[in-house]
Amino acid sequence: MHRADGSWTEKGAVRCAGQMGMMEPAKAGGLEALYHAHRAELLRFLAARTGDPLEAEDLFQELWLRVRGYGGGPVANGRAYLYRMAQNLVVDRLRERSRRERRERLWSSDVDGSCGMGAEPVDTRSNAEEAILEREELALLASAIGNLPPGARRAFELHKLQGLNHAEVAQQLGISKSGVEKHIAVAMKYLRRLLLD
Repeated sequence: MHRADGSWTEKGAVRCAGQMGMMEPAKAGGLEALYHAHRAELLRFLAARTGDPLEAEDLFQELWLRVRGYGGGPVANGRAYLYRMAQNLVVDRLRERSRRERRERLWSSDVDGSCGMGAEPVDTRSNAEEAILEREELALLASAIGNLPPGARRAFELHKLQGLNHAEVAQQLGISKSGVEKHIAVAMKYLRRLLLD
């Protein structure tokens, strides 16, 4: 309202600004009052946008923190401003989820070397106990091979470890194929007996 001395009363200025379509400062107290007045509507709005009542509650609490921390500034429509804040929170949450899912996909493809969607990645690495057992079994096998009779050990190593066929082993050792077969049979019998005990 305009006073006789040329100044304006606060009440009259706000009314006048509202009538002229001008923006009025939104005070934190005003936004808080609007927040409380439209509480149920805002919660329904967030639930509809997220599709999850628990996530909507979480965003609703985040909205309250933003309203409480609002520094002020010109706002034409406080209610619309609240809804815009709520929508921005939903968009931020969707972006965050998208980034997290992308990180997890990249991580799982790095770990297992594939880009499998939908399946939980399986850690194919052995645990400490399995690694110890494997080392013990390998040591036992190496010791057993080392204790084979020399001819049987050499034939076994060439055939089973180096992948040569019986004819190639026979040629390397200077014996017949049947001699190679006998050496390998002796080695296998000895190893089975040792490893089963």
